[in-house]
Amino acid sequence: MTHIVLFENIHPSAREVFAAAGLKDVVAHASALPPESLREAMKGAQLIGIRSRTHLDAALLGDLPDLRGIGCFCIGTNQVDLDAAMMRGLPVFNAPFSNTRSVAEMVLGQTILLLRRIPEKNDRVHHGFWDKTAEGSFETRGKTLGIIGYGNIGSQVGTLAEAAGMRVVFYDVEAKLPLGNARACSSLNQLLAQSDVVTLHVPGGKGTKDIMDATTIAAMKKGSILINASRGTVVVIDALHDALQSGHLSGAAIDVFPTEPKSREEPLKSPLIGMRNVVLTPHIGGSTQESQENIGREVAEKLVRFIQSGTTKSAVNFPEIPYQERTGTHRILHVHRNLPGALGTLSSLVAEFGLNIVSQQLQTKGQVGYVISDVDGPVNDKVMAALRAHPITIRCDLL
Repeated sequence: MTHIVLFENIHPSAREVFAAAGLKDVVAHASALPPESLREAMKGAQLIGIRSRTHLDAALLGDLPDLRGIGCFCIGTNQVDLDAAMMRGLPVFNAPFSNTRSVAEMVLGQTILLLRRIPEKNDRVHHGFWDKTAEGSFETRGKTLGIIGYGNIGSQVGTLAEAAGMRVVFYDVEAKLPLGNARACSSLNQLLAQSDVVTLHVPGGKGTKDIMDATTIAAMKKGSILINASRGTVVVIDALHDALQSGHLSGAAIDVFPTEPKSREEPLKSPLIGMRNVVLTPHIGGSTQESQENIGREVAEKLVRFIQSGTTKSAVNFPEIPYQERTGTHRILHVHRNLPGALGTLSSLVAEFGLNIVSQQLQTKGQVGYVISDVDGPVNDKVMAALRAHPITIRCDLL
């Protein structure tokens, strides 16, 4: 029986998917666990589901010999050592599409609120000031929205912004097909110079670290607005604080931070605290009931397809093999070092035991190759032991 362990209050829709597939041995934890408890809770699990606060490093993965797959019930996968997982034959799945609408709606809402100076007006009314003035307050219609990172979320932000009457430009390191009337910029500075609102939708990593620093923030239009709902490492917070304090920027909305609190009780530490023209939210861009339900279903379905058929389509760290109906009496999943002759070696081993290969799918990625072999004939413990013992083998499982 497949043992599944979920952490961080993953939506019940995931358990519904598992139950419908006959996978009912599911243990769910409402939060992330400290390292000493986490290792114990994961013992014996074939599938693990986490969100952003649970970190799976190489040492921890090495202590989980029964583990076969990992589900990140979120967009990001930085919390998992992807290379270590790959070299142990563990595909990692995420949900790159399910919360795009939620993030896009929040960004558009923040754009409207900041252009109208609503956060500042709201604060002043709460403190007894009836500041009824139109100074510094603008409509969204006719303003230019600059999107840095025109992927699943960025492109949808642009579609919603156009519906609100905004002009949309974007910058991406890869060539992207514009939606609606959006236009690509040839450089980041070209986008910054013309945008009334700049919103970030880039992945984490070395390539995007500190892309909005003192220099790039200074290149933004005077009086413009910066929104970050992507990764906490892409904006230099001190530089943003200085630009807001000097009046170079008129406002900002930040949903992600370089260092985030680990619990509800821990306060955020940031120089932006207390600034009336700044909207601070606790990493909730994708946190709606709809998105969490969709994420739960999307990642659980990927894990079910993998555990029941071996398909790894859309895995972030692993050779991708799409779903295919089983054609033999048994299906062998073989993860191996990506070396010349690997497929021939596997086929020879199978043939030695009198098994006929009915169909075979192979894909490689980096140092790893993955083969799904449908075979006819008896596949016993002796066959599996021989496959697992071969020096080229990283992992071998039988369905």
